[in-house]
Amino acid sequence: MTLEEVVGCNITDKKMDTVSQALEELLVAAQRQDCLTVGVYESAKLMNVDPDCVVLCVLATDEEDQDDIALQIHFTLLQAFCCDNDINILRVSGLRRLAQVLDEPATVDNNEPRDFHCIIVTNSQCQPLKCEALKDVGNYCEESRCKNQWIPCLSLQER
Repeated sequence: MTLEEVVGCNITDKKMDTVSQALEELLVAAQRQDCLTVGVYESAKLMNVDPDCVVLCVLATDEEDQDDIALQIHFTLLQAFCCDNDINILRVSGLRRLAQVLDEPATVDNNEPRDFHCIIVTNSQCQPLKCEALKDVGNYCEESRCKNQWIPCLSLQER
């Protein structure tokens, strides 16, 4: 490995950690301001009704979800919709971490697992979301698109 490769890896790792932390801060802030929609079906319904208010779509999976064909089809449709409507998209691994960040139970009343596979952050014109992390995550998505990585991926680490 050359010095440039070693330094480049360290910078990339730090950038990913910074963006992961910004995403976690953004999700908590959006939840506090009631600007968060959780669940594939709920998110798709909201995007269909008011796509202009959506500023970020987080698609989350873990290794066991990779073979779920129905989920992958949903993701493909959501990604296409987001690209057509200039909505930032992030692919994230770490469903348990998302549940921890949002301080949500992993199951709902009937003991069904909670659907954290799609999380939408909204930003209405009359009451804009006030969060510096939104800019950080948006900048990361834009930088990724400039590098022809249209759907950047992050890994959220358990803490």
